[in-house]
Amino acid sequence: MGFVHHTNYLKYFEAARLEWLSKLGISYKKMEEKGILLPVIYSEIKYLLPLKFDDIFVVKVGISELPVSRLKLNYEIEITKNKKICFGYVHLAFLNKFKQVPVRAPDNLTLVFKKNYEL
Repeated sequence: MGFVHHTNYLKYFEAARLEWLSKLGISYKKMEEKGILLPVIYSEIKYLLPLKFDDIFVVKVGISELPVSRLKLNYEIEITKNKKICFGYVHLAFLNKFKQVPVRAPDNLTLVFKKNYEL
């Protein structure tokens, strides 16, 4: 069909999330080493237009609220300025790696979001 398969959009979201966190100075690897995991507990995508194989696109990532026990992310994929392909949401839970129980967001992470976003 010449279109990107719908399951790839979540992969694009994940790659953008890791790059976004890195730009904010947050290392997912270091978080895991300190015993905090971020498993996906919810995802939703609304497809507006198909993404084609040769399209050059941008994935925008943001938050609309400070994390407490979960990180709620908003995404948009655009191919040209204001030509939206899709938008979506992914929620990640903060989970203690060793006890496998939910925990609060680390204070340093919350401070980074407070510093970089007006919420």
